[in-house]
Amino acid sequence: MASEVLAKPQMRGLLARRLRIHMVGAFLVSLGVAALYKFGVAEPRKKAYADFYKNYSPEKDFEEMKKAGIFRSIK
Repeated sequence: MASEVLAKPQMRGLLARRLRIHMVGAFLVSLGVAALYKFGVAEPRKKAYADFYKNYSPEKDFEEMKKAGIFRSIK
């Protein structure tokens, strides 16, 4: 059998190099999640609130609640 000499693995700086790669990956993933949340949740929510309050009348809503008997102190 021919015995081959294996090259020694690079051990010095291994943690720092792998940590740098993982930190860049984690940063990119977090940016992606933040963008998905902003455009998938926050923007539609802001639009829904804007659409609701565009035609909202508090006086009309108060009169409807008054007719329904929600307020006990108002006849």
